[in-house]
Amino acid sequence: MKGYINKRVAGVTLGCKLNYAETSSILGDLCKQGWLLSSIEEGADLVVIHTCALTKQAEQKCRQKIRGIIRKNPSSRVVVIGCYSQFNPEALAAINGIDAILGSNDKFEIQSYNDIMQGNRSLPLVKVSPACTFDETYQGYSLPTVVSTERTRAFLKIQDGCNYGCSYCVIPLIRGKSRSIPAGRIVERAHVLASSGYREIVLTGVNIGDYHCEGLKLCNLLRMLEEVNVNRIRISSIEPDIVDSELISLVAGSKKIVPHFHIPLQSGSDAVLRAMRRRYDTANYRKKILQSVELIAGCAIGADVMVGYPGETEEDFRQMYRFIEGLPLAYLHVFSCSIRPGTLLALQSANRECKAVDPGEIGRRYKELVELGRKHEARFKARYIGKECLVLFEGAKPADKGIQQCSGYTRNYQRVLVESTDRDLQQTLSGNELPVLINSLDEDLNLKGRVLS
Repeated sequence: MKGYINKRVAGVTLGCKLNYAETSSILGDLCKQGWLLSSIEEGADLVVIHTCALTKQAEQKCRQKIRGIIRKNPSSRVVVIGCYSQFNPEALAAINGIDAILGSNDKFEIQSYNDIMQGNRSLPLVKVSPACTFDETYQGYSLPTVVSTERTRAFLKIQDGCNYGCSYCVIPLIRGKSRSIPAGRIVERAHVLASSGYREIVLTGVNIGDYHCEGLKLCNLLRMLEEVNVNRIRISSIEPDIVDSELISLVAGSKKIVPHFHIPLQSGSDAVLRAMRRRYDTANYRKKILQSVELIAGCAIGADVMVGYPGETEEDFRQMYRFIEGLPLAYLHVFSCSIRPGTLLALQSANRECKAVDPGEIGRRYKELVELGRKHEARFKARYIGKECLVLFEGAKPADKGIQQCSGYTRNYQRVLVESTDRDLQQTLSGNELPVLINSLDEDLNLKGRVLS
């Protein structure tokens, strides 16, 4: 411990909520061994950058972020971990200033972080073992007592990997097959989160709907977590085929599981869904959405959708547009298709089994769906103007003319802003769930209101 005790470590997380949960775990384990939690702005001896490789654009953003951190922090040791490290360590090794590159499994080996602080290293330490393909015991727990000062929302990992094999998806290559953390350990960690002052627990994983361990499935786990003394339990992204009547009824009758689903759609064309090897069609997806909003009071549903999948025709796109237009969605995340090496789609494209979509067409379709998503979001949020909502506040920042601005989220994941001249606004509101009267919707589609108590 002599080499690293009282050294400062900072974490930077890019990508999904699962990455945030895992970063929390790693920083927590480092702090247990004597490291001090810091930030890049405060200065850090070690910077841990958790990366994403879901798309080409995600990789580009990671490279830009890494280079920027190295440039601004020349005296810090830099460790790059996660999906990009697993998927393409050679590309990262070419970036000057990286001290270590750790893969999906290797990032949990805490000794590696300690090792790079000893002596000079002309070449980065590269540790990338094969992705997990079997059941095993995982780390990846969220450890809030040492990794956060704003104890509002905590990300808790329950599962990793995926067995679905969608034609475009690189995640199984990076994170391996689906495996789940035992329910007892998850509940134990949830109690730690609650006793540490967290108000909301977000369940994360690659495919959390596929949770199964020791005879228990997701609904069994959720019922166990309802006994934890926490205000809110949130389910992160969940596949459509997992959203069944049991889950919908459970959420509808729960006082803790919040009325919010993020259900990936990917395409509104049945022909494209079949090409993607998705496990549902548009009729099935629509049924799940309508059943959820009908039975769960105030249910907000978001969706991911992809444009420009090879072979997607103009008619496929128009079908998708009309389908999404008719869904009661609260928001939409739009992505352009990114062909990832090693996937079935990459092989099909190389063999010219599917025709690439013109980049100009992809751009037009992307813009159309983004605008449609804004319409959905504006329509959904407008219903709350003049109504009272419970908001869990997270933090504050200065706004114009000395006005403080504090933001938080409703139970169904609608962002709300409260403004005040009170310099102690963050201390007053942050970490508290308070009633807010919504009075307007700004041009950035943020709800704005005033605290009632």
